[in-house]
Amino acid sequence: MTERYPGYDVLAKRGGVSWDERTRRAVDERLAVAREPGFFSAGEFLTLEAVCGRILPQPAHRPAIPVAAMLDANLLAGNSQGFRVGALPHDGEAWKLGLAAFEAEARSAFALAFFALGAPPQDELLHAAQDGKLQNSAWGEMPCDLFFAKRVIVDVTAMYYSHPTAWSEMGFGGPASPRGYVRMEANRRDPWEAVEAKPGGAALAREANRRVG
Repeated sequence: MTERYPGYDVLAKRGGVSWDERTRRAVDERLAVAREPGFFSAGEFLTLEAVCGRILPQPAHRPAIPVAAMLDANLLAGNSQGFRVGALPHDGEAWKLGLAAFEAEARSAFALAFFALGAPPQDELLHAAQDGKLQNSAWGEMPCDLFFAKRVIVDVTAMYYSHPTAWSEMGFGGPASPRGYVRMEANRRDPWEAVEAKPGGAALAREANRRVG
């Protein structure tokens, strides 16, 4: 796998002038999230981990971002976007209902728990949800396609890209506090931002990114 920002680790900024103490605490909380459920039951959490793993498969060369655990902690803390789509229950309720429905669909179609299916049947059910084709009564009044679009895609990607590992992969410097960003025009970078590798220039980018702080 070719790294876009080789050698870059956003956590190298932790002790420098780029982050203040509030930023450090927020990042530390994300890194310390418990890898076990607090909001979901153990069974729901297994289903959630499987869903997250298919929506955003992660590379094998690094520790996985704990997307399911982050979502669990977020719901346990009562965090939300501050609004909801009228046809969906509140966030936590929608997730519990949706996970139960995926489990019911898996057992009905394949006689196995969703987490035990393996990638192809899991993807089949997720695509069917996206297309609004799942009909199990476990969905109740919640449209499966709306749950997929407004909860699964929104929440899973939000959790993934709020983690420092994802920031490093896309060259993001983290919250702009207190240093901020100055060169806001397209294709310009501040000296403390990550250097993207050009074709054949991975070694140069790696060396430059070791000095970014």
